[in-house]
Formats: sequence, structure tokens, C-alpha cells
Amino acid sequence: MNAPILDVRNLAIDIDTRYGKARIVDGVSFKLAKGETLGVVGESGCGKSLTMMSLLNLLPRKIAVSGGEAEFESRNLFTLEGEDLRQVRGGRIGFIFQDPMTSFNPVMKIGEQLMEPLIHHKGMDKAAARKRAGELMRLVGIPGGEARLDNYPHQLSGGMRQRVMIAMGLACEPPLLIADEPTTALDVTIQSQIVELVKDLREKLGMSVIWITHDLALIAGLVDRIIVLYTGTIVEEAPVDALYSSPQHPYTIGLLNSLPKLSPGGEAEKHLPSIGGTPPEPGRRPKGCPFAPRCARKMSVCETQIPKLESLVEDAAHRVACFAVTGAPAS
Repeated sequence: MNAPILDVRNLAIDIDTRYGKARIVDGVSFKLAKGETLGVVGESGCGKSLTMMSLLNLLPRKIAVSGGEAEFESRNLFTLEGEDLRQVRGGRIGFIFQDPMTSFNPVMKIGEQLMEPLIHHKGMDKAAARKRAGELMRLVGIPGGEARLDNYPHQLSGGMRQRVMIAMGLACEPPLLIADEPTTALDVTIQSQIVELVKDLREKLGMSVIWITHDLALIAGLVDRIIVLYTGTIVEEAPVDALYSSPQHPYTIGLLNSLPKLSPGGEAEKHLPSIGGTPPEPGRRPKGCPFAPRCARKMSVCETQIPKLESLVEDAAHRVACFAVTGAPAS
């Protein structure tokens, strides 16, 4: 890997509950190279969004980083405050939120919201910012371009709002863009268009991208590498081709098996296999491997010890946290 633009080490996040603090992200570590696209996948509630929101101090109330470091461009993000933090948000790290309708200010015109980061981070006057905002609208394929700047969010379709959200994330041409399930509420055709748009913009701008999703099929042709999260821990990490061709962790295998497939006759399968059981609640993790209660391959050691993320003998870039794959520790 080239020199990382982002290096997250042993990230831990806790939530305050009526029973006390509960760990919801535990020991997450990963690196992101310049120009690389990383996919972060897992079920809803596994900690994908919280992990990335923590990097910009955007965690909801009662949820806080309790350990670890996140080094971005040689600075620890968790120690930034005030103007230093505001300069990173939007200026150096762009963020595309899950739901554009709730992320926009409903009483401000689209143009005003798109111009705001340009004025704040780039020091543009209003005229220059409006011109650049119009260019960004055309860049993300908004019909009408600059004329749409005077629309309010509710006057745009879901797909168009999402494109504007992407434009806001890209406004200052940040070296890192985090996209938090940006296509969840969109139909399949629009999803494909958004993925292709981000791929194109990544190549044009040379930026790094983190794409958060629960849909492994969506990011197959977009990302270079994938990390799979389960209950706030990384259970598998691999280059995209290796993960799809040779998944190792039972959870990853279950996710891939649940993807719709066509039969030899060209018809979609009517019954898809699912992963039995449900993830444990925060603060109620099992003593050993968190996936053990749902795993068909569990061994006795899985119920008492937590497996470490280890590289495969045949592929150092492919790491998995599973005793059934890497072998049980010596007693």
C-alpha cells in the first residue's frame, strides 16, 4: 500500500445506556491509501456509520469515542477542535450523508447550501461561489445546472437531491470523500448512475473514497478493498477480487450467499439463504466470538475466546478473524 492518507488504530466507541456504558465499536483498525476506494460493509447497526462519523466528531449525543487514534494527513482527528476541526470537515474530508432530505436545511435554497462550504473553506465571494456551485451541479449531472440553484430541497427528486449531496461533498475537492450508503433510498437505475458518477469523479479528482453500504453487490465494480464489520469489529478484510472469489469468514460467506442470483434458465432465485439469528445487543456480546451464536462452523473455543484478525498464509492482504479459518490457538 502507498503511504496512507488515513490511518485508524484501535478505534473504540461507547454508548451511554441506562445500564452504563456499552461498547458498540471495538478495536477497529484500517488504513486508506491515496486514491484508493475502500468498501465498508455489514448489517444495519454493525457500526459502519458510527465509525466514519467519529472521524469528524459527528457522533450523536450519548455516543463517544473511548479509545484509539485516527491519523489523517499526519494529524490525529480526535484531538482537533474549533476552527481546525471545521477546516477538515468539508474542506479536507467530504461527507455524503445517508438521507439527503433530512441532511438539507428545508428553508434554504439548494444554491445557498452549496455555496456555504465554498465561501467558508475556499474564501470565495458570493458571485464566484454561485458560479462554482453551478459548475458542480452540471458536474454531477443535474438537469438545468445553475437554474436549479434557486430550488428548495423538496422541489427536487430523491435522485437529484442525492446528486446535490454529492456535489456538496465534492465542493472543495477534498482528498477524502466518505459516502454513507448514498444510494439506499434510490431505485436500481439511479443507484447505478450514482456509483458510476463517484467512480468518474474519483478518477478525475484523484481522491480517496470510503463507501459505506450493506449491499455487497452494489460496490463490486467500485472499490479496491473491502472490510466487513460485525457488531463493531472487523471480521474480514481483503482486496475486492479475493473477497468475492474466496470469502473466508462465515459471516461474509452468508452475506454473499444472500445476494440474488439468476438460475441457469435466466430466472431469479425465489428463495435466498439467510443468516440465522440476530446480532447481539450492545453490552450483551457473547464472551467469545460475537458471531458464534449464529455460526454453523463454531467450535468450543469460539464460545470462550475472541479471534484476532490474522492474515492468510497464502495471501497476506487477506485477513480474517475466525478460528475455523486460521486455526484455534494453542492451549
